[in-house]
Amino acid sequence: MCGIVGYIGANDSKGILLHGLEKLEYRGYDSAGIAVLNDNGVHLTKVKGRIVTLKESMDNSNSVEATLGIGHTRWATHGEPSTLNAHPHQSTSGKFTIVHNGVIENYQDIKRNYLEAVDFVSETDTEVIVQLIEKLYDEFQNTIKAFQEAMKLLKGSYAIGMIDVDDPNTLYVSKNKSPLLIGLGDGFNVIASDAMATLKETDQYLEIFDKEIVLVHRNHVEIQKLNGKVVDRQPYTAEIDASDIEKGTYPHYMLKEIDEQPIVIRNIIKEYQDENNEVKLDDSIRNAMQEADRVYIIAAGTSYHAGLIGKEFMEKMARIPVEVHVASEFSYNMPLLSEKPLFVFISQSGETADSRAVLVKIKEMGHPALTITNVPGSTLSREADYTLQLHAGPEIAVASTKAYTAQIAVLTILAADIAKAKGLELEFDPIKELAIVSSAMEVLTDQKEEIEQLAGIYLDTTRNAFFIGRGLDYNVSLEAALKLKEISYIQAEGFAGGELKHGTIALIEEGTPVIALATQENVNYSIRGNVQEVVARGANALIISMRGLEQDTDAFVLPKVHELLTPLISVIPLQLLAYYAALHRDCDVDKPRNLAKSVTVE
Repeated sequence: MCGIVGYIGANDSKGILLHGLEKLEYRGYDSAGIAVLNDNGVHLTKVKGRIVTLKESMDNSNSVEATLGIGHTRWATHGEPSTLNAHPHQSTSGKFTIVHNGVIENYQDIKRNYLEAVDFVSETDTEVIVQLIEKLYDEFQNTIKAFQEAMKLLKGSYAIGMIDVDDPNTLYVSKNKSPLLIGLGDGFNVIASDAMATLKETDQYLEIFDKEIVLVHRNHVEIQKLNGKVVDRQPYTAEIDASDIEKGTYPHYMLKEIDEQPIVIRNIIKEYQDENNEVKLDDSIRNAMQEADRVYIIAAGTSYHAGLIGKEFMEKMARIPVEVHVASEFSYNMPLLSEKPLFVFISQSGETADSRAVLVKIKEMGHPALTITNVPGSTLSREADYTLQLHAGPEIAVASTKAYTAQIAVLTILAADIAKAKGLELEFDPIKELAIVSSAMEVLTDQKEEIEQLAGIYLDTTRNAFFIGRGLDYNVSLEAALKLKEISYIQAEGFAGGELKHGTIALIEEGTPVIALATQENVNYSIRGNVQEVVARGANALIISMRGLEQDTDAFVLPKVHELLTPLISVIPLQLLAYYAALHRDCDVDKPRNLAKSVTVE
């Protein structure tokens, strides 16, 4: 989703802003812009398209040096992608310039009630904010007061950075529901919607809470409540290794992140085992899980698919009833809850707006919450009672790969720990079996050529594809379909094997690819029967099976791991199939159209 970077200090801001925006490209965007302030006023450059186009436009304009600036990458919500709708936006007089992430729900009401006389130049809700601030400034003749009063009127989500052309010593900041951080430096300060954007400058950050005003100066930062009361807050250190962000010799981040999955599993083992090589969790998490009479997993997209597998682990291993819910649906249609629920939020970024909306609601109801995330210090992590980190390192490609398998591995650890605490006997050693999984992953990532050949045979010319499986394989088929559709734009769906005959088999035509997973012994013959049904209708079937269950006609055989942990390895050839299908179609693998890495608006 949209990205924000800002800088105030002694150095020229343009290079810092451009570098920061480049680090935020992974979030997804369709336009970009930068505004800088110096003695000659505000210099604004914005473009439809990529950062490279913005950089070229700035080079061509011979833009001057400036030590205060804000930058933005926009993912369209109000108005089509265009230069006019790109950020930053300015008030009519040019006094105020802002960047904004989020969605202002009452922007039409503000237009109607306060800004009828304003001639708007864009279709965005963001321009409404900056025009409102100018209107209030005309009334109060005080920028801080105008900014505060405007924030009181806004309803919805926002992260805002603003420049006043008459005040080169202040960067005005506020947020509500959308992520934004203040980075602290020596003789400078920065703002960013993601610490990754400014790690080159600092690793010290101040958290901003909802509905706070922050006045960012070169040598100090002042946090205020909307009523003007000053807040004292200590910084924290961002636990991100900037070197992990670079893709090195890899052509795409996605391929690099697929290859990193064996290492990620080993990192998780290291972080979640004790001196006796047994799983360990914080006592408070274990106690909260044991006190719950039902677990509600809240997630979206890939994390939701990981949650479906986590449900299987918790119920089979720890004997805890679990429900898995799509965050955007749960927020508006909450089911009847049990007496002692525990909510588990799964999110790669920890900033998913739909999940946070649920978190806010259930915290108001007094229910405990655990976040499983890849980003320590993220909003969901800070606001939940407990956190389990994925330890997967930064994931840059929009299509999640290593975070998905990390989520499944951490859910394995969680279920195993609770089972142990309840005195339940597990049929396998989770630490040992996860180590076997990491080795099997290495074997699979070394079979790229074979998988690329399969992608060429089954997916190069198709317009649609189906994935089928039963039990755990069905859950993995949902993720496989999502991966294929989001980066190759092939229409793909995942189904329980037995459901095809209940309608969807009508879509099977001569040559339609059907990819089937066969890793579960108890349904091995059932899924193979489903494959025969589609083959009889002309489907081009590709069976991926596990060693010990394979047949001569299977296209790809997985190394043997414990049956319950097969989702950790069966997904890898499916990730690679999606990668090569996209590559063969000349798609932008890391930044697929219309998608964002961190979805920070509803």
